[in-house]
Amino acid sequence: MKKLKSKLLILSGTVFFLTFSNLQAQENSKEQERIDHLLELKKEMSKDNEIGDRYKVQLFYGNNGKADEVIKEYRSKYRYPSTITYDSPNYKVLVGNFRNRLEADRALLKIRKDFPSAFIPKPRRK
Repeated sequence: MKKLKSKLLILSGTVFFLTFSNLQAQENSKEQERIDHLLELKKEMSKDNEIGDRYKVQLFYGNNGKADEVIKEYRSKYRYPSTITYDSPNYKVLVGNFRNRLEADRALLKIRKDFPSAFIPKPRRK
């Protein structure tokens, strides 16, 4: 009788352990799927520059023709990414996608040699 009870106890403990570990594995799998989804979303947002609090250097604010000239001159001298954005009724030439103010300030020191009116606008949260 004692052997039967001990075997039953061992069997029930094993069943409990296997059930618990299976549930834990399913929960970890769901959690990993959520993490993967969030990482993919962050990657897409980073690629499209949709994550806020990034610093950029503004070179120009005015009409489209002059903005094209400024960006062509800039691209012939520097390698930071540059874009022209439309801010009604004018265009802006923006340079860089810096993570912090220190990186943006370092770039600004280099860029100001050729573009003395360049400055760093305060980043907007999206």
